[in-house]
Amino acid sequence: MLDTLTQRLSNAIKNLRGQARLSESNIQDALREVRLALLEADVALPVVKEFTTQVKQAALGKEVLSSLSPGQALVGIVHRELTRLMGEHNDALNLNAVPPAVILMAGLQGAGKTTTCGKLAKLLRDQMKKRVLLVSCDVYRPAAIEQLHTLARQLEIDFFTSDISQKPQEIALAALDYARRHHHDVLIVDTAGRLTVNAAMMEEIQDLHAALNPIETLFIVDAMTGQDAINTAKAFGEALPLSGIILTKLDGDARGGAALSVRHITGKPIKFIGISEKPNGLEAFHPERMASRVLGMGDVLSLIEEAHREVDKKEAEKLAKKFKSGQGFDLNDFKMQIIQMRKMGGMSALMDKLPAQLSQAAAGAKMDDRAINRIEGIINSMTLQERAQPEIIKASRKRRIAAGAGVQVMHVNQLLSQFEQTQKMMKMFSKGGGISKMMRGMKGMLPGKR
Repeated sequence: MLDTLTQRLSNAIKNLRGQARLSESNIQDALREVRLALLEADVALPVVKEFTTQVKQAALGKEVLSSLSPGQALVGIVHRELTRLMGEHNDALNLNAVPPAVILMAGLQGAGKTTTCGKLAKLLRDQMKKRVLLVSCDVYRPAAIEQLHTLARQLEIDFFTSDISQKPQEIALAALDYARRHHHDVLIVDTAGRLTVNAAMMEEIQDLHAALNPIETLFIVDAMTGQDAINTAKAFGEALPLSGIILTKLDGDARGGAALSVRHITGKPIKFIGISEKPNGLEAFHPERMASRVLGMGDVLSLIEEAHREVDKKEAEKLAKKFKSGQGFDLNDFKMQIIQMRKMGGMSALMDKLPAQLSQAAAGAKMDDRAINRIEGIINSMTLQERAQPEIIKASRKRRIAAGAGVQVMHVNQLLSQFEQTQKMMKMFSKGGGISKMMRGMKGMLPGKR
């Protein structure tokens, strides 16, 4: 996510190394690089101009602490200005309405609107304990209604059935009545998209808005469309009283222009971002945390929150006891770590929230979802005794396990080597005072390391 922009900004700040202090001359050179980085990232020109002006004023008009290098000082200023640009703080959903609270979803075709409806419903159910009803008013796109129905069934979310012979407003009002009678907390309404903004589309969604009077009207934007995303968001904002924006496909956007521009241009807050195609691939947007990601600092707070939501606490406590004692850690525990990681969105989602240096180290070690899936497949091919006593796995057993998992014997050997290194680290940890030794041993734990 935003890799290109992160790299360019890092290079701009590195150029200040060796400078004794911030001056108009070196600030000008650094800002030239920052400006180019933002323009290449498809950030809107008015946003680039205002951003660089604010950074320059802050850098030259501020007393920089003597303990900070010019590079560190500029990082702090850029972080603060990026945060301000994207909205200062998270704007949470407003569900303060007589149930059901209606959320109207708008956007162009292909922006990921329907899948985002499902992700939002899951988030509201799992994190806010809301009873959600989904309905599709898209009677134009082939199988649009069935797509949302299938998604609702997979996520075990209530769905209001409709068909293409009905009018969108008729469907919406019937769904609202059903939600009231069946005590749903939230009604999420998926609307029809078009390939481009047109009058008929705007008129239809304006009628839906008037009929439903939603408490939230969210515009779904494909982050990968860059400047086009900003322009369509602006057009919708002029036609509808939008309450917020959801940026989808941010995991595939190495540039980041939409994320940095959309709040400034539209005046509407980004409420959520789509970070993967998985059902849990939607998270609340925090400007400060996104600014940290852009500058290669990672997003440890979001990682911790995700761990609190997804990690099995009993399993985590059991594993912590084994870490403390340095005994009893077997391949079943190793597999459980992999399952917990998958619940958190997989290795790609984890790496995206790590600081740049750790993320690059993981990538260099070929630490990816395929390697993790292979490890789980190998452990699944073992007997219960082999998982509990890995030391009994010799040549003939390795051949049988490799054949069962559809891998080569070398992959089984790699797994056993990683497991042994993990055990050694745990023993270091349990002895006390072994933290530094344990950190040096971290490389060996990376799944898929060659």
